[in-house]
Amino acid sequence: MLPWLAYGHISPFLELAKRLSHRNIQTYLCSTPANLSSIKNKIPGKYSSSIHLLELHLPDFLPQLPPHNHTTNGLPPNLLSTLRKALDSSKLDFSRILKSLQPDLLIHDILIEWAAGAAFSHNIPSVSFLTSSAAMFSFYYHSLTKPDEVEYPFPAIKFTGPEQDMINGNIEAFRKRSQERDLDNQGAAQVVLIKSSREIEGKYIDYLSQLTETRIVPFGPLVSADPSPDDGNADLMEWLGKKGEFSTVFVSFGSEYFLKREEIEEIAYALEALSDVNFIWVVRFPGDEEKRVQDELPGGFLERTQERGKIVEKWAPQAKILGHPSVGGFVSHCGWNSLMESIHFGVPIIAMPKQFDQPVNAKLVVELGVGVGVDRDERGRFTRKEIGKVIKDVVVGKIGQELRRKVWEKRELLRANGEEEIDGLVQEIAQLCGKSSVEGAPSIKN
Repeated sequence: MLPWLAYGHISPFLELAKRLSHRNIQTYLCSTPANLSSIKNKIPGKYSSSIHLLELHLPDFLPQLPPHNHTTNGLPPNLLSTLRKALDSSKLDFSRILKSLQPDLLIHDILIEWAAGAAFSHNIPSVSFLTSSAAMFSFYYHSLTKPDEVEYPFPAIKFTGPEQDMINGNIEAFRKRSQERDLDNQGAAQVVLIKSSREIEGKYIDYLSQLTETRIVPFGPLVSADPSPDDGNADLMEWLGKKGEFSTVFVSFGSEYFLKREEIEEIAYALEALSDVNFIWVVRFPGDEEKRVQDELPGGFLERTQERGKIVEKWAPQAKILGHPSVGGFVSHCGWNSLMESIHFGVPIIAMPKQFDQPVNAKLVVELGVGVGVDRDERGRFTRKEIGKVIKDVVVGKIGQELRRKVWEKRELLRANGEEEIDGLVQEIAQLCGKSSVEGAPSIKN
């Protein structure tokens, strides 16, 4: 397995490896030491004989990118393109790893296009893994390949005003990256694995398959079933346990978006003065910036909200928090992993997308009825008044009751079909490897 160098990508690969280990499949997860160190403690001992970590060392000719920055987690935004170039330059070393290991199959991130060619050169079959939504990928692919031919066929995903400006920027970045990178797809299988489900994205999966002329194989949300380590958050969970049912909102914008000071201020005022709910708020800064949270928040905020709010720096046990009965809403950037976790735990989403695939995912949240979006002002900003209003409506208002009903319906559908989707994936893997079945794995009856 070769994921892109982001925790939001390596995490689904790891969860897939866990599911495959239950079906007698050995996996070798290859990434940089900086990335592997972030997941070592998330692999319980029961997987020690079936999940193996392989280090991929990026070239050291880039002094501005030391080994601890060989990951997007905490990476200063100006170094992202440098990190991509460094990973592309590791193609030869990765080829040596493949030659030595000789796996039956390579599962590579769809963002690492050259991996298919590396596998092909050693007669190893390969398949792409899309860790984002089918809605996002089909929308951007349509925008790039059919901009003037036909409208995107799903009106629920439509942008206007400031949102359209952000989308246009994303499309241009997508196009530029495609032109700059080595698109070596020789030998790539006409199958794409996707962390999704037909219960959530059936029509988008079909359209993506049509656009790309590939078969798209969804295998569920891949939410971890293993208990996460305590990591010093016992006090936080004890505090949460003292709050009433659905009384608390969880606020987090993922590991790769860092709030600007004015955004922190708007959210702070919304939580303190306008929402009237308890909150857990994760606040992070880039790895090269030494900032104190208290210096970035409005003066006296921590003291005034200490009874009903908790600020968490750097990392929070997101799955534990979302799975707690006191949590009644999730203010989210709508990264795909976070969205899937929120549905899995039955928590309504308050959508505040920031970048990449998030604006499209936020539209999907609203279409599914599992959350609501926070409207932007005419300058494209999220304001304290609107943030506070939506949080209050979702967590303590009547709208929250209907959202919880809808998200619980989706949760039950995903949970009911999860194992069947994984078993179907195992049979796909067997066929890609030229085997009739995988020893010990259940067979699928048509």
